Amino acid sequence: MKLYYNPVSSYSQKVMMALYEKECPFEPMIVNLMDEAARAEYKKVFPLGKVPFLDVPEKSWQVPESSIIIEYIDRHYPGGTKLIPDDPDLARQVRMRDRMLDLYVNEPMGKIFFDGRRPEGSRDPLGVTQARERLNNMYAVLDNALAKDTWAMGDLFSMADCAAAPALQYARMVHPFENHKHLTAYLGRLTERPSFARVLKEAAPYFAVAFGGK
Repeated sequence: MKLYYNPVSSYSQKVMMALYEKECPFEPMIVNLMDEAARAEYKKVFPLGKVPFLDVPEKSWQVPESSIIIEYIDRHYPGGTKLIPDDPDLARQVRMRDRMLDLYVNEPMGKIFFDGRRPEGSRDPLGVTQARERLNNMYAVLDNALAKDTWAMGDLFSMADCAAAPALQYARMVHPFENHKHLTAYLGRLTERPSFARVLKEAAPYFAVAFGGK
């Protein structure tokens, strides 16, 4: 089983965290999407050219998209942390939180981050303003929920926390949330989680190269 990913990609980090939680064996395949030749070569594997992407050649299966990859490994690799409950209602709630964190934290975070790297004249100030408003709304929702909960699903660590960790880690760089004490404490718990601590350690040298250590 091969995972094509980039160590600084938030969605890649989400899957890497899940793999470490599951103690799941895999072959890491780092993709340098900033290199034109490497990107062209990768498109021979996955034409859309996005990461992460899971290739399971022994079953002739290919699994794109972070949430679907986590669903796959949680179903087929029973070891480690159970990331999606067997109970249908709890599973639905995990999936809902996962989607909310992807759509209302990770996506607007990416909008702000990448817009800031565009050349002058091609930026989207209105889009960035809307992204910041979306983050403000989601920060308030999360802070309120985390006033009494340890993880996104209360006492249950899940796929939603794998989505939250990299999204919030990057979001606080582009749109800080220190005034939300419960959310700040939650990110602290996530960064202390061995799986995410490992992800961050492995990403550090790539982050320094890609973003100049900033």
